[in-house]
Amino acid sequence: MNYMIADLFTFVWVFLGAAIVITLIAALVFRRVVETNEVHIVQSAKATRSYGKDTPNGNTYYDWPAWFPIIGVTKIVMPVSVFDLELQAYEAYDVGRVPFVVDIVAFFRIEDSNLAAQRVESFDELRQQLLSIIQGAVRTILASHDIDRIMLERSIYGEQFTLAVQDQLNSWGVVPVKNIELMDIRDAADNMVVHNIMEKKKSLIEMESRTEVAENMKRAEIAEIEAKRETDVQDQQAQQVVGERTAEKVKAVGIADEKALQQIKEQQRVTKEKEMAVIQVEQVRQADITREANVVKADEDRQTTIIIAEGQLEETRKESEGIQIEGTARAEAEKLMQLAPVEAQIALAKEIGQNEGYQNYLVAIEAVAANQIVGVEQAKALTDADVKVITNSGNPVDGMTNVMDLFSAKGGTNVSAMLEGLAQSEQGERILDKLGIHPGKKAESNGPEANTNDFDPLPPSKTSDV
Repeated sequence: MNYMIADLFTFVWVFLGAAIVITLIAALVFRRVVETNEVHIVQSAKATRSYGKDTPNGNTYYDWPAWFPIIGVTKIVMPVSVFDLELQAYEAYDVGRVPFVVDIVAFFRIEDSNLAAQRVESFDELRQQLLSIIQGAVRTILASHDIDRIMLERSIYGEQFTLAVQDQLNSWGVVPVKNIELMDIRDAADNMVVHNIMEKKKSLIEMESRTEVAENMKRAEIAEIEAKRETDVQDQQAQQVVGERTAEKVKAVGIADEKALQQIKEQQRVTKEKEMAVIQVEQVRQADITREANVVKADEDRQTTIIIAEGQLEETRKESEGIQIEGTARAEAEKLMQLAPVEAQIALAKEIGQNEGYQNYLVAIEAVAANQIVGVEQAKALTDADVKVITNSGNPVDGMTNVMDLFSAKGGTNVSAMLEGLAQSEQGERILDKLGIHPGKKAESNGPEANTNDFDPLPPSKTSDV
């Protein structure tokens, strides 16, 4: 079993190695590098791509045979350089059906290689189709003009040929590099039309040449006569000019001498003025130097004074700043001393505010102190006051036990009992009369139906002095 597994692994590795070797050999065999002056249009099962210089797909590809499934391709090779087409000895006719022969040369370039590959199967087929287009354009344009005009205006017809084929060339992805050139025009077989036209042109040229020569000879003779006359006149004018120039020379010499003397004197005056100007400039310059020195000296004194004053000002400012800093420090120290107890109390208050047990302890202490003070003051007040407590019970303690009971419901009852007790004695009755209180009298009503109740005095009670 182990031998079979080992043999299987060996077979797999051998198969994979052979497949890799075959793939590498096939890649080397079918790999293509496109020339710089060509473009290869490769048609695969899914797309059409162009390979070559300055194409987005690069200039290398694999030329798998078309019979390979999936990866098989076909290609068309097109040049990217300029190519020419020649139409030699092409028989044409002018508007009068005069036969002649022309030579045409055209230069083209493939602009859209993919479009060109769609129109033709090879570059040779493209050349043949372009040659047919040129033949049709040449035949149509030459047949609409006279041969004389064609021979005279050869360059114009080249432009017309190019314009006539422009639209058709775009359908093949081709553009002209320059105008189509009409290289030569000559006679067809057994025809002398072009020869006769040339002979006529030659005779016309000879006639024009001889006429021009005769006209030139006549002009030459006239020119010689005119030259002789001009020479005589110029001779006489020269003699006159010599006499005039001699007199002018003598006069000019005298004038020149006088002007020379005047110029010498003028130059002497100018020289003197320049010397005076130099002296004046020197004096002015010396005065400027003296003034500038005085200005510099005054500026130095001013700068010195300013520096001294600034030093004194800086010293005074430093002293005032020192005094200010010292006073600020003292005030800050006093402030801190005064704030220290306050901050301690604030800290204590914060601590108390956060400690509920300590808060209850302080409240109890304060309540005890307050009750003590209140009790002392109540005792003093009761000591100085002549108060009698009237009670309805058999024990004085069951009556009012606190002065504050006078202002409670229980105290109200006790007060009523006190007034009733006062009414039982003569002295108490006199006091109640002064106060306008009559416990034994009936109250008056505001209406006839108002009920009146007699004031029932409380039963006699025991009194005790407090």
